[in-house]
Amino acid sequence: MRIEHYLTQSAKRWPDKTALVAGPVRLTYAELDHRASALAGALAQTGIGCGDRVLVFLDNSWEAAIAIFGILKAGAAFSPINAATKAQKLAYMIDHSRPRAVITRTRMAQTLASAMDQARHRPMAIVAGDASPVLSDALAFSAMIEGSGDLPDHGGTADDLAMLIYTSGSTGQPKGVMMTHANMDAAARSVMGYLNNDAEDVLLSVLPLAHSYGLYQLITAMMAGATLVLEKSFAFPRVILDTLRTERVTGLPIVPSMAALMLDQIDPERDVFPDLRYTTTASAALPPSHLARLRTVFPNAALYSMYGQTECKRATYLPPERLADKPDSVGIAIPGTDVYVADDNGQTLPAGMTGELMVRGPHVMQGYWEDPEATAHALRPGSRPGEKVLATGDLFYADSEGFLYFVARKDDIIKTRGEKVAPREVEAALLSHPAIAEAIVIGRDDAVLGQAICALVVSRDPELTEKDVVRHCARLLEDFMVPKTVIFRQTLPKTDTGKLSRKLAAESLV
Repeated sequence: MRIEHYLTQSAKRWPDKTALVAGPVRLTYAELDHRASALAGALAQTGIGCGDRVLVFLDNSWEAAIAIFGILKAGAAFSPINAATKAQKLAYMIDHSRPRAVITRTRMAQTLASAMDQARHRPMAIVAGDASPVLSDALAFSAMIEGSGDLPDHGGTADDLAMLIYTSGSTGQPKGVMMTHANMDAAARSVMGYLNNDAEDVLLSVLPLAHSYGLYQLITAMMAGATLVLEKSFAFPRVILDTLRTERVTGLPIVPSMAALMLDQIDPERDVFPDLRYTTTASAALPPSHLARLRTVFPNAALYSMYGQTECKRATYLPPERLADKPDSVGIAIPGTDVYVADDNGQTLPAGMTGELMVRGPHVMQGYWEDPEATAHALRPGSRPGEKVLATGDLFYADSEGFLYFVARKDDIIKTRGEKVAPREVEAALLSHPAIAEAIVIGRDDAVLGQAICALVVSRDPELTEKDVVRHCARLLEDFMVPKTVIFRQTLPKTDTGKLSRKLAAESLV
């Protein structure tokens, strides 16, 4: 199925139901669908259709939701760009994807104008909000969504490119992940299936729509006929907690950094959320100590620990009923897919042995946009004729029941004293200390050790010392795994999706 049909079908079934809440704006399914169709018609009038790309350079907003579905209804592919993206990086994306148009808002118009001055390719600009003097020839988004809603006959199929989503990985220029409608449909149906989403759900997301974890909150909500509450950020956890209660939220997706902030703000007497049915965590592994606290804070909510990548959306999930006996696991393959741990030759490894996680299924990307070398490295020949499987670049092992455990990114392994250390294991020990709110571990070059383990931590207790932390780790870890240095920070470096970044942490120490 093509993704835009999710919205169309839900609008027919529940026209007057609230589809989207974004700040003070509340849109019914009929309103959202009509405005997306109007935008599609306006885009078609400019010549945009099948085979074209349109960048959505917007924050979490009702305009972004309309833009995504309007582009798809026009037959084109959307490319969500994080609102925090700087001009130089945006210029690269413009030249790389050669979009026909970029949709942005007034306050971000200067960044887009600067990017287009640097870029060789010059797309049409569409601006939501007041007219921008720096983009004087831009079309007005508000006028484009006020049309008749007559849809263009683009003749597209589920095999067409639906999304070009950029992921930077750990090094180099951003790569454009190509996802067809069929890829996205398979991922959305699988996730919606194990989460049991339906029209009664109210999902609250502060995750950027430019990130697959955040984007699929919109996709699955529209598919299920649910209500999506969009927040721009998690800067004020108290506001989010209040919204959870007032909007009667049933589903809450989070990442580890959000969990840490939220847990520090919880008031057990005030914060009771009887409507919350489930919480999900992905993007990075959630420390067991955080998992335990979340179960206490949300006692009636099922907690799903998950693992995925932009290249496949989601790969594994841990059934909530197994959280008690397998708290460190990210679970099993999502429905309709397959995962396995392989050696360097692609051969499946037995339980207990560490290797690279491989993913196969209809949700795996088509490849990287105009990057055959990177595509060939990520998509490897499978065991079946013509099959391609995704090599994640992440190290895992499986237990005797087939449940998977994340070890580290291949590139993150620290080699110290002749031993290999997975940063996550050290971080788990650090986070078990009640005074440590966040932690990230990296390796630093050392003439004697090869690499020395360095821990950057955020402490709740100003009296906590480096010796305290080292002693705590020494009680839990083998000698070679104990951090050589501990650096205290007010905050830790994160990506624009809220994920702790080892790369940025290492750069901050140079």
